[in-house]
Amino acid sequence: MKRIIYFLIAIGFIGAVVYAIFFREKVTPLTESWEKPVPHQEIPEGLISLKSEDCGVCHQEHYAEWKLATHAHAWTDLQFQAELQKESSPFMCINCHIPLQNQQEEIVTGLINGDIYRPVKERNPFFDRELQQEGINCASCHVRNNEIIGTKGTGMAPHKVNVAPELLSENLCISCHNANAVITPTLACTFETGDEWKAGPFYGEKNCKDCHMEEVERSLVPGYPVRKSHRHFFSGSGIPKFDSVKTTMLNGYNFYPDKLAKSYLYEEAFIYKLKLKNENAGHKVPTGDPERFFMIELTLSTEAGKLIKTERFRIGEEWEWYPEAKKLSDTNMLPGEERTFRLETDINQKGTYVLKAKVTKHRLNKENAEFNNLGENYPLFITVFDELQTFEVN
Repeated sequence: MKRIIYFLIAIGFIGAVVYAIFFREKVTPLTESWEKPVPHQEIPEGLISLKSEDCGVCHQEHYAEWKLATHAHAWTDLQFQAELQKESSPFMCINCHIPLQNQQEEIVTGLINGDIYRPVKERNPFFDRELQQEGINCASCHVRNNEIIGTKGTGMAPHKVNVAPELLSENLCISCHNANAVITPTLACTFETGDEWKAGPFYGEKNCKDCHMEEVERSLVPGYPVRKSHRHFFSGSGIPKFDSVKTTMLNGYNFYPDKLAKSYLYEEAFIYKLKLKNENAGHKVPTGDPERFFMIELTLSTEAGKLIKTERFRIGEEWEWYPEAKKLSDTNMLPGEERTFRLETDINQKGTYVLKAKVTKHRLNKENAEFNNLGENYPLFITVFDELQTFEVN
């Protein structure tokens, strides 16, 4: 009987050892930069909080500009929140939308067996919900190691400034705006603006700040001396996150429409061309979120409204997300690239005709917006070019 007991104990011990070696759950550390937020920051000396609202008491123009930036709505963005609620959304997605650990309810210390869907979490005792609502705020860029960092210092400030322009270079922008990784078979993070810029004609001559943070001469604080500063609109697509707010736009495209003649001959072939050129951007347009696209619509109708012909063209990426995320096509325009879009037809009746050319910039299509229940107050597009010309056919 004792032999059987000893045998069973031995078998159990061997089984436990085998399980420990081959099946025991291990906590693996976080290794990728995008898996971790900016570590906890103490409030720098001279400040009362890390909130932009409090920075804006003195830096009034900067604060007013930031409120028009989509950075200010990075967390409250309805599309992001809808994606965040999905089971396929991993923990690290929030690190670009609320970059400070102070903004996050939980601290992720590792992954069980390296599984991104099994993060090891602990409660963040320093979580600030009001700070979270500000998304990408002043402190996201200007506070590191419990200090305020800036490109220049001044002895007039009520707080210390660590002059560290290298920490506020384009590399800071690219840390979020250049993420390209397949997270799971159905989830790809593909924001390649940094790589596009590095491969483009402006690399080494202009960077993100040159275009998206225009240089200006002004006082940093009312009553202070005038000096060089940068706008903090972070101008981009120009599509606001809510229909109740405004934002600012940088347009990469320039538009070159045909100038139509006053009249055309009966049965003469009619041709209209609209040229688009990515003349201003140092990266592709559109860029960033792969759901962004442009629509070009050329319409010819009679003066009474009878449609003669319509041509529609799309610029953007096409993706298949299920059962595996993969890019099907990419018609984004490279820096300096130009394309011409045409409407051709024969006009067989005399009279007055109307040519409409319209270009719209889209955040995502209507079907995906409805799938995410984004509602009517979530702007999906803006119009960036709209022209009407009339002519006679004799």
